[in-house]
Amino acid sequence: MNLLNASNITKNYTEETLFDYIKLTLNTGDKIGIVGRNGEGKTTLLKLLSGIEKPSTGVVSWKKNIRIGYLNQTPQYEEDAKVYQCLKSVFQELNKVSEQLEELEDRMSKEIDNIDMLMARYGELQTYYDENGGYKMDAEIRRVAHGLNITHLLESVWGDLSGGERTKVVIAQILIQHTELLLLDEPTNHLDFKAIEWLTNYIKNYQGAAVIISHDRYFLDETVNQIIEIDQKQLHFYNGNYSYFVEEREKRLLNEFEAYQTQQKKIKKMKESIQRLRIWASQANPPNASMYRRAKNMEKALNRIERLERPTIEAAKMKMQLQEGKRVSNRVVEMKNITKRYDDLLYENVNMLVRRGEHVAIIGDNGTGKSTLLKLVLGMVSSDSGMIKTPDNLKIGYLSQHEFENEHNETLLNVFREKVNVSEGQARHILANFMFYGEDVFKKVKDLSGGEKIRLRWAQIVNSNYNLLVLDEPTNHLDIDAKETIEEALLDYEGTIIAVSHDRYFLNKLFNVTYLLKDKKLERFEGHYDYVKEKCLL
Repeated sequence: MNLLNASNITKNYTEETLFDYIKLTLNTGDKIGIVGRNGEGKTTLLKLLSGIEKPSTGVVSWKKNIRIGYLNQTPQYEEDAKVYQCLKSVFQELNKVSEQLEELEDRMSKEIDNIDMLMARYGELQTYYDENGGYKMDAEIRRVAHGLNITHLLESVWGDLSGGERTKVVIAQILIQHTELLLLDEPTNHLDFKAIEWLTNYIKNYQGAAVIISHDRYFLDETVNQIIEIDQKQLHFYNGNYSYFVEEREKRLLNEFEAYQTQQKKIKKMKESIQRLRIWASQANPPNASMYRRAKNMEKALNRIERLERPTIEAAKMKMQLQEGKRVSNRVVEMKNITKRYDDLLYENVNMLVRRGEHVAIIGDNGTGKSTLLKLVLGMVSSDSGMIKTPDNLKIGYLSQHEFENEHNETLLNVFREKVNVSEGQARHILANFMFYGEDVFKKVKDLSGGEKIRLRWAQIVNSNYNLLVLDEPTNHLDIDAKETIEEALLDYEGTIIAVSHDRYFLNKLFNVTYLLKDKKLERFEGHYDYVKEKCLL
């Protein structure tokens, strides 16, 4: 069934055009991933499809009475509103009917003379309530809440929720509405592995259409059957998942570049022929009118050629190469019988050994203490019992989830030079490799996006020759191009890496040793994420 048609869409802002006469059709069963570099208009496209924004020209039309769920809509609730009531509020019509049924029940106990009329009305409403899922409403709320691991939040109030918890509630709210079209902008942000797996299965089995923006390549591989790439104001369609798109995109760009080169050669040859004909015509005595006409006709043919734009084979990307610092002994980090508690016990008598050159991932559900384990390695927190041993000449580069929290008013350039002792000119050259150009380097840290802060920290790390990298969600907030650049650099890095990440594509590509934090224990596996997932049924 056709759900949506967008035809000849343009979208202009004051100083830029995002889309140039694009077309898009959505049918039931379509599962589409939207990819493209930051700033290409991915979120704007979702807003156009949802009707929140209007195109500058063109038309977006929807199936009559279509039910759309759009993740980026964060509802404003009263601070003291309970999460369960927030979720229940999406069933507005059913809630009204429920109130009417309660009112009728009360009246039937009092108005004996009107009992037949009241019972008839009660029966009508009860049938409507039943047929539209009213009696399944509570079960549906709890099913989705369980899948997203927010059952424990149902009695919490909205004002007490973190940003990540609010995102989960909004996703739950969308999924319980039985929509026909899902528009999801980065739906896996803030979700742990279990919640992502549940959402993955939900979308696989979803009967409607879904359009998903995500930097989670693993998620896209598992959920979508089509990729739309936004590039140079146009939409490019690929009938497959993300991995298929990567292969086919390279072929498309090479074919387009060959076509562009062929056309350029043809244009050059025609221009040379026109020039020769004019020279010959002018050199003839008398001037040759026939040759002039031939030159003129060829020039008209040249002007009629629809010029191909030069394809961008290689977009602007970060450039980085990691160098290992001074080599250390084989046992880089050794933990024995570590116990750590805050209010509750995090883990008890756990052991970990990291050898030189190993790339080690630490995985586990949210709240199991992964980041704390990294801080124990760094000496930022102390264990309650046990021993941690590292070599004396260990030089650690640490990337955290909360970079530069105490440097809000410093410029990007000054913060970089605090860690890397180079001249201003050298610093600006290095920062350009991390896509900070010109006046960008004078931005205040407080004005940087999450992705820009991560790129700045990577710029510092790359130019500091560490022999151990401790990375806490190192690909967060980055677009796919930036992630791939980091992955290639880390693959070539001969030093030691310990990383916490929810990026399953990243985990599979880089790490052949995985520690799983589960049930207050730490277990080592000689394999990547998918291996652990299969072994432990994650």
